[in-house]
Amino acid sequence: MSSLDKQFAQTFGAPPDIIAAAPGRVNLIGEHIDYSDGFVLPFAISDRTYAAVRVRDDRKVRIASMQRRNKIVEHHLDAIAPGLQGEWERYPLGTIWALGLTSGIDIMIDGHVPLGAGLSSSAALECSVATALNHLFSFGYSLEELARLTQRAENEYVGVPCGIMDQSVSLMAHAGSALLLDCRDLSTRNIAFDVASSGLELLIIDTQAHHSLTDGGYGQRRASCESVVSKLGIKSLRELTLLQLEASRDLLSKSEFIRARHAVTEMKRVMDAVTVLEAKDFLALGVLINQSHASLRDDYNVSCPELNTAVDASIAAGALGARMVGGGFGGSAIALIHAAHTQETIAAIEKAFAAESFKAPRFFTSLPSQGAEIIQRG
Repeated sequence: MSSLDKQFAQTFGAPPDIIAAAPGRVNLIGEHIDYSDGFVLPFAISDRTYAAVRVRDDRKVRIASMQRRNKIVEHHLDAIAPGLQGEWERYPLGTIWALGLTSGIDIMIDGHVPLGAGLSSSAALECSVATALNHLFSFGYSLEELARLTQRAENEYVGVPCGIMDQSVSLMAHAGSALLLDCRDLSTRNIAFDVASSGLELLIIDTQAHHSLTDGGYGQRRASCESVVSKLGIKSLRELTLLQLEASRDLLSKSEFIRARHAVTEMKRVMDAVTVLEAKDFLALGVLINQSHASLRDDYNVSCPELNTAVDASIAAGALGARMVGGGFGGSAIALIHAAHTQETIAAIEKAFAAESFKAPRFFTSLPSQGAEIIQRG
């Protein structure tokens, strides 16, 4: 019996009916363009969130967490709706609401995706619960439908206006590949991502400048993009070329123009990254990664001093490319480095952080991993 099984039984008095797992993610390239119908290229990391669930014979919902012992959140199903106050439990409650659950349940969460690190711990939580419920109640939702439903949970219930990337890759990823995701229709293509055979490694740097996407900065940038779409009479920024954007500069505010410029150029960088990955041209991939960070820093203004320090120190230590990942304002960066120089790169970043009196960063690596899955049935 696993520790999750044991804790579930101790907390709720009986073993779970099902346990599901869903991973966090790293986005190789394609940041802040999922809500503009763009293409993105994330992959699932090995760190996962587990959700153990048991059906109740009433309409109560009880939620507990291995990371928050001795606390059970309890609500009646009829009370679960947007506006209900709460903390971390809003993510599973939002998922329950979005899926339209009609039976009470007990849920125990065991989360191993670093919180606030820009690695999509929220999507891992939502998708682990959604996967468990989809199988336990035989809803029959496709992965694409689950992605839309869990996005709705985060948009409408939690109040974060996120795009569809995080939930999609958490549900759909395949081991060994990055996922080229068309955010317009959720069609996908697996792109082999094997840097190890070329002596490289993707270093993930958690700056420990923990971020929040509910403080308005994320929503403001999304609103700028939507304003451009409205002013130019297009369906999404995906329809816009850089030449068309330049020609329309006078119709937009300075902020709208640079936000749209990031989106348009980042979409092109994603498709260029697919081309160079398929050719195993990692030097060219590094250039694209660097360009992505510069655009996020200067045009989208979502970086921060800790992220910039991590990127600059990585490149100074010999990384092929480095950039911030995730929503920004904190969180993590990635660096494509020579595997033989991992320790030297880590030491250089730690030294740069210490020189700025920043909190010491954390480091880890991950190969592209499997998406959400059922790991145990009662």
